[in-house]
Amino acid sequence: MPDIAVFQASDAPIEFIDLGAQRWRLGRRVDEAILRVVDHGKYIMGPEVAIFEQELATFCGAKHVLSCANGTDALGLALMAKGIKPGQAVLVPSFTFAATAEVVAWFDAVPVFVDVLEHTFNMDPVSLEAGIATAKRLGLEPAGIIPVDLFGLPAGYDEILAIAAAHRLWVICDAAQSFGASYKGRNVGTLGDITTTSFFPAKPLGCYGDGGAVFTDDDDIAAVLKSLRVHGQGSDKYDNVRIGMNARLDTIQAAVLSQKLAIFADEIEARNQVARRYGDLLGEIVHVPDIPEGHTSVWAQYTVRLPNGCDRDAVAARLKEAGVPTAVYYAKPLHQQTAYRHYPVAGNGLPVSERLAGEVLSLPMHPYLAEPVQRRIADALRRALN
Repeated sequence: MPDIAVFQASDAPIEFIDLGAQRWRLGRRVDEAILRVVDHGKYIMGPEVAIFEQELATFCGAKHVLSCANGTDALGLALMAKGIKPGQAVLVPSFTFAATAEVVAWFDAVPVFVDVLEHTFNMDPVSLEAGIATAKRLGLEPAGIIPVDLFGLPAGYDEILAIAAAHRLWVICDAAQSFGASYKGRNVGTLGDITTTSFFPAKPLGCYGDGGAVFTDDDDIAAVLKSLRVHGQGSDKYDNVRIGMNARLDTIQAAVLSQKLAIFADEIEARNQVARRYGDLLGEIVHVPDIPEGHTSVWAQYTVRLPNGCDRDAVAARLKEAGVPTAVYYAKPLHQQTAYRHYPVAGNGLPVSERLAGEVLSLPMHPYLAEPVQRRIADALRRALN
């Protein structure tokens, strides 16, 4: 991989996610790919879409890949393919973005919120069991589980899949942040009944607009997804055999993503190098992310937990003054948000999600983050904490 970092001055403005550096590397190739689409004019479902889907399948090992308009539609398509019904319960983590629960509510199903593990930020199997019990106690029919691979790290699927099997539930893996990661030798995209991802520009594999994809090894589900993506059409566009969506990935985005996928493995390696440096630099002053044995991460975000008693707003303000951008994902768990607080929560509450919401702080993370810049970030964080 070209060493983009050599062109970054150690005192230059720090980018939270530096898409400009990636643009420097890929600019001409992406421009030419876009112009090929402009020249042939097949802007919807053009040949680049099928090519990109095959490239994704080859990359992760999934049998079927269906691209779509965005990561939220990907989740919606997956739920429709699973035949979600009004009143059924779907177990989802509370410490994540709203889309995971939002799509459940689309279909008048009931998201039941469960807690996460503080060291991985991912779904807690003990809380999952409690959530299933809560749903049954309320007279709901548990239908499935949507684990989220938060910040790029796959959830603990051995335990989650075992619980799902014991209760006869399906599993849709929300891999909006983790495509490119692996779990015990298996790539994200091949772990649950269905996997979904997002190509939002800030994701590790992002396009120049919006996009998403659905992965499955099930032939029947793949056929239904293909129909659902285009209004539920059957043998032709005027033979609609089910209620569907307009959820297609446009051809220009597929062309852009193919060029980005070609360097994705290099970028994942670079992201992990950046994460290791952060661990070395920050491990003694904050709680750095923990990667369990057998997992790999694509580091969609590098999220630390501040020490007990820290004023996070003050720390972030001091970092901003030092030229270091930060972000907070997620400042309010879903079960406390206005649109979702009337839905059930597992057991007696979600204490870890509530605590993490006040402790987490995400630092700049991208494949082109140079070591001197990381040292500058670490020094600024050390000063801000003191």
